[in-house]
This record gives sequence, C-alpha cells and structure tokens, in this order.
Amino acid sequence: VYSEGRPANAGVPRCFSCSCPMPLTRHARISCSAGFTLVELLIVLSVIGILASVSMAIYRNSRVTAGEATAVTALQSINQAQFAFSQLCGNQRYAPNLASLGAPMPSTGQAFLSPDMAVDPLAKGGYQFTLAGTAVTDGGLTCTGGTPVESYQVTADPVRPGLSGIRYFATNTERILYVDATKTFAPDMPETG
Repeated sequence: VYSEGRPANAGVPRCFSCSCPMPLTRHARISCSAGFTLVELLIVLSVIGILASVSMAIYRNSRVTAGEATAVTALQSINQAQFAFSQLCGNQRYAPNLASLGAPMPSTGQAFLSPDMAVDPLAKGGYQFTLAGTAVTDGGLTCTGGTPVESYQVTADPVRPGLSGIRYFATNTERILYVDATKTFAPDMPETG
C-alpha cells in the first residue's frame, strides 16, 4: 500500500548486491537472485558452441573456395604467359618451366609472369603448381637463351587435400582448364588435346 508517494517497502533494508528487500530477522539469509543460474549459463554456452561450429564450417568452406579460385586464376595466368612467350620469345614454342616465364625478355625487360609465380614448383593459395613439357630436339633457343618445349602441361594439386582445396586442376597447350574432384592429373595429363 502506498502512503503519500512513498513505496510500501521504503523502510526495509536492501541487499548490497541487488535491490531486493532483505528481511529484518536476526538470522536472515540473503537470497537475492542477482545472477544467472547454472542451467541458464549452460544453455548460453551450448548456443555459443553451436554457433562456433557452424561458423567454423563456413570458414573452412570459404578457405577451400578461395584456394580453388586462386588455382584457376594462376592457371589462366600461366596459360596467358605461355601464349605471349610463344609469340614474342619462343618462336612458336613454349617456356620449359615457370622460372623461364619469370625471366625478363631482353628487348623489353619485362617478364611474362609475375616474380611471385616464377618458382618451380610453385605453391600458391594452398595449391602446388608443376609445369612440364617435351623438349625441342632441333636445338633452337628462346630469346632468353633457354631450350623451349613443343608443348606443355600444368597441374595444380591441393597441398592438403580437403583443407586447402578439394578439386584438382590442370591445363595444357590447348589452354583448356581441366577439373577432377577425386585424383590428380599429374601422372597422365596430356600436353595437347
């Protein structure tokens, strides 16, 4: 009951940790509910655990997708570099390895492939790239002084299958991108066709 604007429990002492009234008995027990119960905390932790597991699965899938996109982009860059090399420096033949594509052309001083990709074998974006080809036997050299290849093939395999990438990629002289979800192209990838 209110009396003149004052609450009914205005004279009752209060707990220090909360605002609930404290009885005025000699052996009073302070039983304020100023926190969470164990069940409430367990429920919150369960929800946080479920959200964390879902977000980790999404994160892993994003990493795999990003690695595969990097592999496709790198293979396209290698194909473009090989095409430019054959037209400008290789006398219609191709570079024998990635390091040859990273060597600058004497007339312009520009490389066909960026320096970060001119390493044999190349590890980039969770994939390992390997370029191979059939060497020319007629003795002609490229403008950079190397022995060219008649045709080439490049494979891109995940460094850690299932974690850095799921699919395997390859390309060859035809500049077509090949994809396989189960095995590498490395042992039997043709250089043409």
